Amino acid sequence: MFFLAILRSLAYIGVMYLSGLYYEDENMTIGSVMAYLLYMQSFGNAFSEMFNQAQAMAKVVGASYEIAELIIKKTAVEIVESGKIKEGDGELNMKDMKFAYPSKMTVQILDGVSIEVAPNQIVAIVGASGCGKSSVISLIERFYDPIEGALEYNGVNLKEIDNRWYHQKQLAIVGQEPVLFSGTIRDNILYGTDFTDITEDEAHERLMNSCRQANVLTFIEDDKLFPDGFDTVVGERGLKLSGGQKQRIAIARALIRKPRVLLLDEATSALDAESEHQV
Repeated sequence: MFFLAILRSLAYIGVMYLSGLYYEDENMTIGSVMAYLLYMQSFGNAFSEMFNQAQAMAKVVGASYEIAELIIKKTAVEIVESGKIKEGDGELNMKDMKFAYPSKMTVQILDGVSIEVAPNQIVAIVGASGCGKSSVISLIERFYDPIEGALEYNGVNLKEIDNRWYHQKQLAIVGQEPVLFSGTIRDNILYGTDFTDITEDEAHERLMNSCRQANVLTFIEDDKLFPDGFDTVVGERGLKLSGGQKQRIAIARALIRKPRVLLLDEATSALDAESEHQV
């Protein structure tokens, strides 16, 4: 762009210089000079816009290659679309799991980890930073498969379970930095839910119950801060809300689905002690 601006300036100077010479020789009038300059300015603007569009097209082409590479890339995790559906109370068993991320196979994150989580049991994984806490959650979500060992859900290996059923009906997660979408608070809580098999009144009751459990009503019912209540627009990525408010909305979004397994990865880190205790 800097080179183009210099080129246009030099062209203007050259045209004005030549026009002055022609005017002195009475080969051009002032009107002809002004008309030529206006035509040249119009041509320069069109050329500049064409140059900008060419740059934008080059960026689009470059990005399309990266998108195509992601689309055709084969994931290491084999997704089972019509696998087993094993109903149960949400029992998880990790058996002698060993794991390393595909990008760093030489760095072993987990080495023979075994954890049994019974139904209705609360388990806290505590450790120093980088010890593998989030890796365990990623394995439960089946973003990765263990190198050795097995992870079973209700007695069935995750590799054999229907992926859609497992994520939509059995599992919910709330992370430290929850993702909210541009829309209302109600839209964000109901995102991903399926209420086709219940009445509208039952759906509203589930919404209110999840908000009570997540301590969301304490700020939604504040008429001064949230006069629109559930219809308050949260903005892009929830920028109109505080960190604690976003976390509570994300917890309500997880609870409304009534998952068998609820994963919380520092989900209350932005809450004060009292709010965290209530949640």
